[in-house]
Amino acid sequence: MKLEDLGYNDQLEKTRLELKLDGFELGRVVAEHKERYIVKNEQGEFEAEITGNMRFTAKNREDFPAVGDWVAMTTYDADFAVVHQIIPRFSTIKRQAAGQISDVQIIATNLDYAFLVQAVSRDFNINRLERYLTICNNANIKPIIVLSKIDLIQESRLKEITEEIHQRIQEVPVVAISNETLNGYEAILSLIEKGKSYCLLGSSGVGKSTLLNNLSGKELMKTASISLSNNKGRHTTSHRELTILDNGGILVDNPGMREVGIADAVKGLEITFDAIYQHAPKCRFKDCTHAYEAGCAVIEAVHQGEIDHASYRNWLRMDREKAHYESTVAERRKKEKEFGKIMKNYKKELKRERI
Repeated sequence: MKLEDLGYNDQLEKTRLELKLDGFELGRVVAEHKERYIVKNEQGEFEAEITGNMRFTAKNREDFPAVGDWVAMTTYDADFAVVHQIIPRFSTIKRQAAGQISDVQIIATNLDYAFLVQAVSRDFNINRLERYLTICNNANIKPIIVLSKIDLIQESRLKEITEEIHQRIQEVPVVAISNETLNGYEAILSLIEKGKSYCLLGSSGVGKSTLLNNLSGKELMKTASISLSNNKGRHTTSHRELTILDNGGILVDNPGMREVGIADAVKGLEITFDAIYQHAPKCRFKDCTHAYEAGCAVIEAVHQGEIDHASYRNWLRMDREKAHYESTVAERRKKEKEFGKIMKNYKKELKRERI
């Protein structure tokens, strides 16, 4: 195996040389288990830990390795390595951590595409789909919509769902598949390129693990049926893991997400809801929130049918969520700054007392 088989390219090599990391070995993080990592390169797989300095200087979760990262490391023995530095990421797909208002959860890094998987039999929710699109657009990752379990609905219903997507979401490929009959697999395989990295995003039970198993031809991930009590997917994938497919594509599976909180996603919202932001400059007031103001061009466009009403309502929810996230982060940074001043003054007083 070569590093290129794991997605290494000329831009990453240029970055490595600029950072003067030629004295270290390179590897890609293929799995993560509570701050212990599996890193892979042409020599094989290594269980890895980060240096004490990396841990001490880390300001937040984004400073730790994640699945998809390229890292500079030193190997010891045949299966152990120490990670010294993360090669700067060219893309990071992340979300607001569940239950943690101001924390960010890294889903995967250095991705080129994301398969947004929804089961048409029970899970289909176009509002959630726009959330996934916002996360992808914010990360410069190209989205591909995958409608799974099409064998469980009538063809007429599948046509309705597809038309609904095209009305609200333009220029994003849509592939319909069945994990049972493998219908649509030829189309999805044609979208997977050698050396490019993909991730699977979707709720539990939509068929992500089965899709990965079928694409790889191996039983890589456990699968489970839908819970009969609540019709929700059972959580089968417990961690993120990177897999190389036979056709050379690189695929990351990750746990299903029942909560899809957006974080710092200004750019993502602008791309996903492009029609809203095109009308915004025409508003009477520069600080228009597009929620209730007189003379709002966005609201007028909604009334005229130029902007989909349901999509507009979904944007309002996500825009408020983004604003709340930003205010919470600002508040936390203010408290950290105040605490830093207190500690600085405390150290000064302690020094005076010793004198």
